[in-house]
Amino acid sequence: MFNEITGGVCAPAGFKANAAWCGVKGKGPEKPDVALILSEQECAAAAVYTLNRVKAAPLYVTMEHLENGCAWGIVVNSGCANACCPRSHESAQAMCKAAAAATGREPEDFAVASTGVIGQPLNIGAIEKGLPGIAAGLSEDGSGVTAEAIMTTDRSKKEIALSMELGGREVRLGAVAKGSCMIHPNMGTMLCFITTDCAITSQLLEEALREVAAKTFNRVVVDGDTSSNDMCVALANGMAGNPLIEWKDEDYQKFFQALEAVCTHIARAIAADGAGSTKLVTCRVRGARSEEVAERLAKSVVSSDLIKASLFACDPHWGRVMIAMGGSKAPFRPEHVDVCYRSQAGEVLACVRGEAAPLDMDRAREILAQKEVVIDVDLHEGEEEAVCWGCDLTPEAVLHNGNYRK
Repeated sequence: MFNEITGGVCAPAGFKANAAWCGVKGKGPEKPDVALILSEQECAAAAVYTLNRVKAAPLYVTMEHLENGCAWGIVVNSGCANACCPRSHESAQAMCKAAAAATGREPEDFAVASTGVIGQPLNIGAIEKGLPGIAAGLSEDGSGVTAEAIMTTDRSKKEIALSMELGGREVRLGAVAKGSCMIHPNMGTMLCFITTDCAITSQLLEEALREVAAKTFNRVVVDGDTSSNDMCVALANGMAGNPLIEWKDEDYQKFFQALEAVCTHIARAIAADGAGSTKLVTCRVRGARSEEVAERLAKSVVSSDLIKASLFACDPHWGRVMIAMGGSKAPFRPEHVDVCYRSQAGEVLACVRGEAAPLDMDRAREILAQKEVVIDVDLHEGEEEAVCWGCDLTPEAVLHNGNYRK
């Protein structure tokens, strides 16, 4: 149904992007720290935001600007969260004004985002000075440098683009994102920007984004902390020329599935890039009474530090899986549970009906040594299931988070 293509946020028709070092980070021009994404036409716009009570100023400014369901672009910086610091709201507004002045738009046409250390004043002067040059260099090849510019502790860039057919026209979706620590979103993701040339109403775009975020970004756990800056913004400029999606018809369902595929890719990439991690951990809970129960149990597994540590050590400690689920307060019958570990190296059944199964430890450790490990839990109680993602816990992760500001 979908074809993976290149181009990231610039793959959809009418979108350009660019980024450059402006001096927010102070690491030198080899690492960009300010990015701009711009559409040739006005976009239907939607966003989801952190549920943390401590919210950074850019989120409030973006909420104001997207209240009418429309936007033209996004301006973002890394190196400073612009949260809990002097003049944060004014600085977020100034970023939008600078982006508007550089592109001939209005400040209200932009969503604004920041990422980095909390509590430090934003060097807004550096951003204002650098944005005209960034705007002048806007390009259809600018997704890669934009993905790089929003990275903080990320070890890899996160971007994707897909194409599909809707109403006889090719429709494209693209995304860039960042995130590797302070990951427990409860909204969407750390920072994620999605573009599409699909013609869809802002109301349906928002409904799709909220539902997809709940099943993708909200099922990622790295360290259990929700950031003050988490935000996911989606822009749809309609330039694909497909019939406007204004009902939840077949075309809406196709768009929804494509959006879910994009966000699932990003969610997995964020989990795999967890600070100091060595492997992506996927927990699938099936045979549940409801999807909600399955999600609560799966999230409790990928959130457990004991399980994360045992996976780093390649120890199939299935008892920790049972205990983590038991502490979730979600209803299930332990005496019915099977636990299986799976990877590219094969699979091993560790627990059958709540009791230990004969286990070849050498074989189990070989399976757990792979870059992605799946913990498959069968409750044998129903037909529903859910998948959550996380990572292992390593000594490097502790050192990284302990020295984040150094």
